[in-house]
Amino acid sequence: FRVSSSLDKSVGKQFLTDGSPETCWTSTQGLPQFIQLTFRSPVIPKRASITFQGGFVGTRCRLEVPESGDGTSKSTWKPWTEIFPEDVNRAQTFDLVPDDTVLRGVGGLRLVFEQSSDFFGRITVYDLQLLGTVI
Repeated sequence: FRVSSSLDKSVGKQFLTDGSPETCWTSTQGLPQFIQLTFRSPVIPKRASITFQGGFVGTRCRLEVPESGDGTSKSTWKPWTEIFPEDVNRAQTFDLVPDDTVLRGVGGLRLVFEQSSDFFGRITVYDLQLLGTVI
């Protein structure tokens, strides 16, 4: 994992996938914010599930895949698709339609939050899950 920012260690990136409904990741203020995932093997992403804190939702999110590189911080990223989460507290699931961009598998995925329901541009995520096929 890699994130654009964390408000402090008590709401750090390690809480994105710990499965606890009591922990979360919160960004600092300002947009855009991002969550970057790097995979051990190429993956075809098919579905994303995100649980935000209402009032701190990334309401427009661009998903990017590595154009070159393996999904690490040195990769060059290109847009793949967009999702538009609602400003609610429940888990939201988004079907990701594989196309020529990802059909051979990708080494990473970056969620770039371009808009937030928070006036200051903060994002709070309680849970992030990505489902797909490992190549």
